[in-house]
This record gives sequence, structure tokens and C-alpha cells, in this order.
Amino acid sequence: MTSEMNLIPVVDLLQGQVVRAVRGDRKSYRPIVSALCASSDPVTVARILCEHCAARQLYVADLDALQGGAAQIAVLADVLEALPHIELWLDVGLADAAAGEAVRKQLAPFASRIVLVFGSESLRSREALERCFENADGDAEAGVPGAALSLDRRDGRRLDQAGCWDAVDLWPRRLIVMTLERVGSGAGPDLETLQEVRRLAPGAMVIGAGGIRSPQDLALASAAGADAWLVASALHDLQLPRVHR
Repeated sequence: MTSEMNLIPVVDLLQGQVVRAVRGDRKSYRPIVSALCASSDPVTVARILCEHCAARQLYVADLDALQGGAAQIAVLADVLEALPHIELWLDVGLADAAAGEAVRKQLAPFASRIVLVFGSESLRSREALERCFENADGDAEAGVPGAALSLDRRDGRRLDQAGCWDAVDLWPRRLIVMTLERVGSGAGPDLETLQEVRRLAPGAMVIGAGGIRSPQDLALASAAGADAWLVASALHDLQLPRVHR
């Protein structure tokens, strides 16, 4: 069943190590202990996860940056260099388009493989939302792959000072439905919210996040309208079999 769903493995980075994300409680994250990867080294974990999923994309959440620190540029560059065929979806807590361009410039040799993720929990204003998706689909000739919007919520509450959830006309083609309390929880995916986003954006690429426990969950997610799912804990706990393409 995993072959029917595009799996995007997730690496959560904290102070140069991969950590296990649990319910979005970032202060309690600890270095990953994994049945799949005997390491918390970012390059090692990223390579093993991508191979296990036969992935074409990798999602990286830079928790240093998401908590107000500097982005881990050297670590990100190492991952990009080690995985030359992977498109990196990068969440570094971007407040606006200028912040995204600054990160892209710091990773200039790899810019053509970076999809910037703008999270509703991080965007500072409606104006910032409007500007960061002016070229959301990218420019193939210029080697710019564009951006994605993460619609973030926790415990039924939208994390959204910029009003992203209600600005459907500003949504880009790539949408992530991020239900933070489901991340690493084993509580199952939030299919109701995903279905609502799919209804509002029928032509978008809709990616779910959090709660996957099994191939059966992935089948239900696909039936609910998900094009892809962000996964981490289910991979580390060997709950999803290796994908063969």
C-alpha cells in the first residue's frame, strides 16, 4: 500500500543532530533512537530514510531556526551535497519572502533543489503571505523550484497570525496540512482536516503530516485526498515496509 502514496521522509534537526519529534513539543525533543538508523547523524539518517522510502523529496525541519536561532546552514549543505538527486523541502521558520531568499542565497550551490516551506505558525503578516507565494510554482528555466505553504494547527487551534487558513485565494499549488499534536504520537492521521483542505483546493498537491502508524493509515489518507505524507516515527519504528520502485 505504501507504493500508492508518495512518502516524504522527515528529518528534524536540533543542534546538528536528528531528534525525534513528539506532538510538536520541541523543548522535549531528544536525539533519535531508531530501529532503522543506528545514528543521529543528519546525513546518515537522511540517506537511510530516503532509500527506505525510495523518496524523491526530503523534508527538513530546522528546530534551531524554528525556535528563533540561526539556520543550520552547514548541516543542510552537507545533506544536500550527500543526496544530489533529492529535492529538499526546508522549514526554517520563515517570517517572510526576504527571509526565504536569504536562506536560498546561503545555500546558493543547491538552490535549484530547495523548496522553501512557509509555515502559518511563522509567517508574520497577511502582507508577508501575499508576497512569499508570488512565484510559488517556481521557474524551471531559472532553476527555482518554488515554495510550499504549511497550514499548521495544534489541539484544534490554528497557528496562524497571518490568516493563511482563510486566504484560500493565496494558497500555492503545494499545501501541507500539519497537525502538530499528531506528530510522533501514534494517534492516527488527521484526515478530517486534510479532507477540508482538499475540498477547498481541489487542484493542489496536498501533503499530510503526523500520525501515520501503518500502511492501512496511508491507504485511508490516500482515499481522503492526500497526494503525499510526511513521515518519520513510523519509519524509525519499522511500521512501514521498504518501498520498491
